[in-house]
Amino acid sequence: MRTEHRLLGVGVATLDIINQVARYPHEDDEVRATGQRIARGGNAANTLSVLRQFGHQCDWVGCHADDRQADLILADLKQRGIGTDAAVRCQDSATPTSYITLSDANASRTIVHYRRLRELTAADFAALPLDSYHWVHFEGRHPVETALMIERVRRERPHLPISVEIEKNRPELARLWQPVSLLLFSRAFVEPVLDGPVTPWDYLAEQQHHSGAALCVAPWGAEGAYGIDRAGQRLFAPAETPGRLTDTLAAGDVFNAVLIDALLRGLPLGQAMACASRVAGYKCGYRGIDGLIGAAREAGIL
Repeated sequence: MRTEHRLLGVGVATLDIINQVARYPHEDDEVRATGQRIARGGNAANTLSVLRQFGHQCDWVGCHADDRQADLILADLKQRGIGTDAAVRCQDSATPTSYITLSDANASRTIVHYRRLRELTAADFAALPLDSYHWVHFEGRHPVETALMIERVRRERPHLPISVEIEKNRPELARLWQPVSLLLFSRAFVEPVLDGPVTPWDYLAEQQHHSGAALCVAPWGAEGAYGIDRAGQRLFAPAETPGRLTDTLAAGDVFNAVLIDALLRGLPLGQAMACASRVAGYKCGYRGIDGLIGAAREAGIL
């Protein structure tokens, strides 16, 4: 039986302007878009949007600007049932905006991101009560402050599961290697440091030993996902690609959400990874994330 949990997501929320094109343009090209949509984005916000579709209660905390675009973002989160009461409004700022070119030819997405907004601080986070949460998920951002936030959670709620997503290839994010429940490493982060015969499993095992994290996972796109469980067992979940690639945008956020949901339901890591890989693969043939979990259930993916 599925149990509803309350989750907190800590990260950024963006305005995404998504232009579909027949193929990615060459430099200095002029091309006509085959479609356009404007959506609310951001890794943690997307992950919460999928977790809401599983029936979980979700809250988002982060900074937002004082402009009209921020009002659109907050309205979108509220419409999805995601709480924003603890979000911090910042004056004289601008909403982070991602300009995304989505290729119809191969579903690649190219992102140009602009931001003029400060990051959430540990002082901001200190005002948020933690007693009602069953899981806290952090985007790997602003490492010094985020490390302090994680330390606060571990100090005040030592048994509360924590997940941390490490996406960008930035060495300073090593500050976030802590004894949390789940470390999620992107392929873009891990692949550049692999050398010779070193495998993603070798990297995850090293980081697990270094950090004390219970579980370490590296989604590997179309190849699948690698993981190390509490016992040090090396696990692999093959990818399941759709018949036609449509939209790879937010596939990683979907993977994270499905994995967290499966772990909350008590599934072992191998089964949780397999479930997350199936749904993330299905999402790559599905436009956007609205209604994704219901559609995946109807298709027999869940």
